[in-house]
Amino acid sequence: MKKMIIPGAVLSLLLLAGCNDHNGSHSHDNEPGHAAKDHAPDGAIDDEMSDFSGIEMDDGQSHDSHHDHGGGDTTITITHFSESTELFVEFPAFVVGQESPFAAHLTRLDSFKPVASGSVTVTLRGGGVADEVFRVDAPSVPGIFRPVVLPMHPVTRQVTLHLQGEGLDVVHKLGEQTVYPSQAVAVAETEPQEAPDDAIAYLKEQQWQVDFALAEATMGESRASIQATGTLRPRADGEVYLSATSAGHLQRKGSFPYPGMQVERGQILATIAPRLGTGGDLATLKAARDKARSEYQLARREQSRLAKLWREKAVAQYRLHEAESAETVAKAEWDAAERRYAQSIGGKQSGSGIPILAPIDGLLARVDAAPGQYLHEGDSLFHIVSVDRLWLEARIAEADISALQRPSGAWFTLEGFGESFNTFELDGRLVALGGAIDPVTRTAPLIFEFKNPDQRLRTGMFANVRIYTGSTARGVVVPTSAVFDDGGQQVVYVMLGGESFQRRIVRLGIRDGERVQIKSGVEAGERVVSRGAYLVRLASASPAEAGHGHAH
Repeated sequence: MKKMIIPGAVLSLLLLAGCNDHNGSHSHDNEPGHAAKDHAPDGAIDDEMSDFSGIEMDDGQSHDSHHDHGGGDTTITITHFSESTELFVEFPAFVVGQESPFAAHLTRLDSFKPVASGSVTVTLRGGGVADEVFRVDAPSVPGIFRPVVLPMHPVTRQVTLHLQGEGLDVVHKLGEQTVYPSQAVAVAETEPQEAPDDAIAYLKEQQWQVDFALAEATMGESRASIQATGTLRPRADGEVYLSATSAGHLQRKGSFPYPGMQVERGQILATIAPRLGTGGDLATLKAARDKARSEYQLARREQSRLAKLWREKAVAQYRLHEAESAETVAKAEWDAAERRYAQSIGGKQSGSGIPILAPIDGLLARVDAAPGQYLHEGDSLFHIVSVDRLWLEARIAEADISALQRPSGAWFTLEGFGESFNTFELDGRLVALGGAIDPVTRTAPLIFEFKNPDQRLRTGMFANVRIYTGSTARGVVVPTSAVFDDGGQQVVYVMLGGESFQRRIVRLGIRDGERVQIKSGVEAGERVVSRGAYLVRLASASPAEAGHGHAH
């Protein structure tokens, strides 16, 4: 055989070129159907170490075995889903007495991250012979388990893969697999599994490292809807504006209210010390108070004297009654004079001043006055809104009014919230549909009331709304996140196998909240990329940029 001597400098360039040639390959070391390390002939490494100026190679010998589906490749690939895990497995066809190493990629469906621990057991049963069981107690790297099967009977077997670990106990059924009597028979009878020309490779290692998820296309009812804009606002009976009922100074009652403060119905927010009447001053009010107190004390003594005389039969009873009445009137006049005086000096005494009460439970949306401020009658003080239930007021375009057969609910999104909301889940109800079109905006108001989730939403928020019209249609539905605009075309990426995807142009139908109807392009039961579709697109456009070439 002819030999070639390659200088060391050229060797370096060739090795670099070799790396570039393999960039984009999915190289599972020692796995069938994937690129394996090139094993040099015995003594080749010693020769290289002894002579850095060159290396001997067979003339014309090919060393590129990456995904070579010709020349006897019998690799079998299977993708199988359970309720909690996805299995993507590769292994060579079974041959009696030959090892068949598995590369089992296991993904959790609750997070689409690799199964990082546990054991995997592969069982061959059926065919009239004893079961054969092969087990590995841990993954070689997170997500990849490598049990090695050594079948001993040339029969057809039912193959299962059993995962235990991380709270999972899952069996994946791999169907019937033939155990061939020889490698030659296996090569002759195994059909190479070729992917379509437009298939996009996106490896499990890449999927596990990013925000990636799949969703199954299903048949379901979609509720027709129309688009609208809307605003969150308080209920008609859930909003109160408080103003000054009298001129005077605003006085705090404990801690002075502030915006965002939770208040309860009947709570005193502040008090108003009224302005003194015309011609009045503190001295006059103090004198009037002292006079009223003195008159009360005199009346009380007179009532006590007459009561003693009446008991001794010295006076008539009517005179005692007159004294008791005079005492009551004097007490009332004293109390009134005391309150007027207390209000005039700033309401320091308990019960003084005109109280400002909260008429509803809610939050203080605005505080328009400060403690000590002089107010005129009618000045704005506080704005209270009830936030336990809110109104969604949507504006329906004139052209869409006819489509609203029986408005059944609304789905809406808000700026700054990653989630969406719908009135069905929030105990919503239709309040009213406006009976007239606004002459300026050419819209009509449609109002839904709903429960404010954890009181997180605030009045005045702008909403993008879809109003359910009441009509429905049945068809294939996928998450709206699976569809994106690619150069003016609506596109989804459909999984062909665990690491293979296909770009599909789709025609959309009804959008129903977080789901959208697919009229063509995807069939029920297929799985689409619901998160990370753009990264799959990058993998199709630029494999190197998408991160190809990771070795297991």
